[in-house]
Amino acid sequence: MCAGSDSNGWNRARGLAVKTLLLIGGALLIKRLRKSTTRWDHARFVSNSLTGQKYSKEQASRDPDNFFNIRMLTCPAAELVDGSNVLYFEQAFWRSPQKPFRQRFLMVKPCPKELKCDVELSTYAIRDMEEYKNFCDRSKDQRPQPDEVIGDIAEHLTTIHLKRCPRGKRCLYEGSTPPGGFPNSWNGATYCTSELAVMKNNEIHTWDRGYDDDGNQVWGQKEGPYEFKPAPTSSFNDMFSPLNFPPPPSMERRIEGSFVLQE
Repeated sequence: MCAGSDSNGWNRARGLAVKTLLLIGGALLIKRLRKSTTRWDHARFVSNSLTGQKYSKEQASRDPDNFFNIRMLTCPAAELVDGSNVLYFEQAFWRSPQKPFRQRFLMVKPCPKELKCDVELSTYAIRDMEEYKNFCDRSKDQRPQPDEVIGDIAEHLTTIHLKRCPRGKRCLYEGSTPPGGFPNSWNGATYCTSELAVMKNNEIHTWDRGYDDDGNQVWGQKEGPYEFKPAPTSSFNDMFSPLNFPPPPSMERRIEGSFVLQE
């Protein structure tokens, strides 16, 4: 009986040791898997947050003298061989979505390992913008296909490096162009800067500005970033809000000072 008791005790001890090793091994495996996918997880999260219809209506309602009700529309367009996501992006006034004043390709991928950031977001011009108008509103068989999209990516415009926001901030990711920005010649500018923040609930804040050689701001918002929120369910009364109608001709110059329009 004594021998049998020792044997049972040994078996129990061995079973506990095996379970402990399995738990430790499983934890290490999960940690390793997380490390190998985290960079792409960040890129996918930012891509998903950018995607969809978003409006600056609430901001325009609070401050109609400085902000317009703009529709920002973004959707997946292609994927590169390295896994980078290419998104189509356009902005238009709410009442004339078929006439976007800004069209771009966005490329989203993890930051290079040597940089202290999580996601790299770059903007590119489009070779034939007319062909891509309302790209996201069309059915997939009526759009340029991914191979065409990749071939229509034109010159690089800007790159923003995004980092996860510290605990306690409202944002999830935030970033800006490098010091000195990127070359830009619109309206007397010599360079431009961009800032972007991914907020909770897929809200996006963007702030683009152009400066001349002396550092004077020559285009872009001065009051702060545009705040784009996902489209709510519209009511009948919303259709007739003054915020949803195109601005009169007398305001066109102010609009040009707020956005870089298509060249």
